[in-house]
Amino acid sequence: MSKKLLIIFLLFLHQSVPAQTSNPQQYKYVFTVAKDGTGDYKYIQDAIDAMRVYPLQAITLYIKNGVYNEKIELPSDNTDVSFIGENVDKTILNFNDYSGRAKLTTFTSYTAKISGNRFRAENISFRNSAGPVGQALALYVDADKAIFKNCRFLGNQDTIYCAGESSRQLFDSCYIEGTTDFIFGPATAIFRNCTIYAKSNSYITAANTTPGKKYGFVFLDCNIMADTLVTKLHLGRPWRAHAKTVFIRCNLPAAIVPGGWNNWGNPENENTVFYAEYKNYGPGAATKNRVAWSKQLTAAEAGNYTLKNIFSGYNFLEENDWFSTTGTKKFSWPTKN
Repeated sequence: MSKKLLIIFLLFLHQSVPAQTSNPQQYKYVFTVAKDGTGDYKYIQDAIDAMRVYPLQAITLYIKNGVYNEKIELPSDNTDVSFIGENVDKTILNFNDYSGRAKLTTFTSYTAKISGNRFRAENISFRNSAGPVGQALALYVDADKAIFKNCRFLGNQDTIYCAGESSRQLFDSCYIEGTTDFIFGPATAIFRNCTIYAKSNSYITAANTTPGKKYGFVFLDCNIMADTLVTKLHLGRPWRAHAKTVFIRCNLPAAIVPGGWNNWGNPENENTVFYAEYKNYGPGAATKNRVAWSKQLTAAEAGNYTLKNIFSGYNFLEENDWFSTTGTKKFSWPTKN
């Protein structure tokens, strides 16, 4: 066969065979992790490493009950992944890194780092068990369109880092605990129907909202709680000058300081931050002595704080049927073949 005919034949052969990467059925999209060996993997990171990047359909990882002592990372090219725990109190991702340990920093001290967009998690506890030793993240999330439903986040300082300047994240019906700045970062994040538990005299939030962004951290219908020894708790302080944090219809404990907010030792921040409240209630909700540079929203202003508005037209729960309207899980546990 001449060289020219061989080239033509090879081109014909290439064009007549469908590209394998276009066939979703050749890849695995449901994984199960179980410490007792009844799943596909014993370790969560092993399951993540086995997933197709940029999948052709959504991937679901079922995680059976157990304490998974591992530091995990879902990279940015692992998109459209859901983690489903068997029981929020018994499905626990745990590690004990902290800033200052070896060469670790605040931003590498995480138990779990989630970077793949359109991530979903339900019925999982994310825990950093390092203790009160400084910055120690339970969760670093810079994924966009990420949802955490009925999850627990357990730690001390810097429990959740809502990273990603353009990221949008929803924490729905979650439990979050910590000491100092335990919800912080630049993302646009909504905390809806969550229980927020402060374990020390300090600051709940440290937003790092970028200039020009309309929304930062928004707490809707949350129950803010404090340890019995806590007597001086601030709603937030600005990690950077344009921090935005709003509490709407939240139950505030007596531990909230009368001023509500803190300027992080820099009066100039008072000219640029946006700290606001609307119809909060409870023993710490009195607004008479709030700092003058905070704001009480009007009913019309508060009405703009909807998921669709805050997430720039993207309504997480309407455009994703992963959650039922009642919040119950819409899946059945797979059995190993």
